[in-house]
Amino acid sequence: MKVELRGRQAQVIRRENWLAVRFLTPQIMLSWAIHGGGRRKAEAVVWYQVKAKDLEPPVDPPQFLHEKLLQIGMPDSVGLLTSADLDRYVDVERSYGGVSARVIATVGLSNALRVGDPPAASKPVGTINLLCHLSAPLSEEAHLEALSIAVEARSTAVLDASIPSTQTQFPATGTGTDCVVMAAPWIEESIIRYAGKHTEVGHLIGEVVLEAMRLGIQTWRGA
Repeated sequence: MKVELRGRQAQVIRRENWLAVRFLTPQIMLSWAIHGGGRRKAEAVVWYQVKAKDLEPPVDPPQFLHEKLLQIGMPDSVGLLTSADLDRYVDVERSYGGVSARVIATVGLSNALRVGDPPAASKPVGTINLLCHLSAPLSEEAHLEALSIAVEARSTAVLDASIPSTQTQFPATGTGTDCVVMAAPWIEESIIRYAGKHTEVGHLIGEVVLEAMRLGIQTWRGA
């Protein structure tokens, strides 16, 4: 088991099929995660590594993950599924204007697609799962905008890497099963109200996600 504690914000735990980021205090999470998605208060984000056969019908992926989280006593976590090698996760932190942002991500691109590609059966392999944590609290509007900035940075990094879509061969913008989680403290004071690209926090989120994605794509290509 590998445990890393950076500063006083969160600890990263790597064990068996799991990668967990456990915060020391509750955070507001915003995502479309397969388990615990939407806007919610939680103390952890957890990746579970699967093989394609683990999710073959009649397996229900959300229920599958819920049962796995129950087994480790973390059913209230935001949960993510991936086939990526969890030992190759990337961890990048940047600070600007008194605020810090940290990204922990696993990056796989064998399921690369371009936005607007024709619909097809989803693949449980080759996906990007990314957690971006901000040290400062956000208004609900800023939280939504922060998530959009993180997603835009994710797509920009994939485009910059010239990864072709597996369907059309045009430049991909992500994969068919990506998930981005945007987290910030549960505090009702000193709330950041705007997080667009003209703001310091928007700049910070974009910078740290771009760097994490660059490293993740580099690792994936070297696999």
